Amino acid sequence: MRIISRRTLREFFDRQPKSKPGLEAWYAEVKHAHWKSPTDVLSQFPKARIVGKDRILFDILGNRYRLVVRVNYVAGIVLIRFVGTHKEYDRIDVEEV
Repeated sequence: MRIISRRTLREFFDRQPKSKPGLEAWYAEVKHAHWKSPTDVLSQFPKARIVGKDRILFDILGNRYRLVVRVNYVAGIVLIRFVGTHKEYDRIDVEEV
């Protein structure tokens, strides 16, 4: 999958250094994935959740951090919409980010 934008992840782990290993592991795994549907995502990441019609929520490092992405399965693109702490996630509308 093509992931847009890695810079968002880097900026976050610059602020939250403890998140770096988890976010880098997620990035490396997704970069080599070939998702064609939400089922493919859930097969690879069983704890991920579909939120909204085209968004997926990933818990990073035991739910300390949350990552929301939008996936275009046809184009093979994963767009990072939000990365933050659990507390920051509680303040957003996942369908609007």
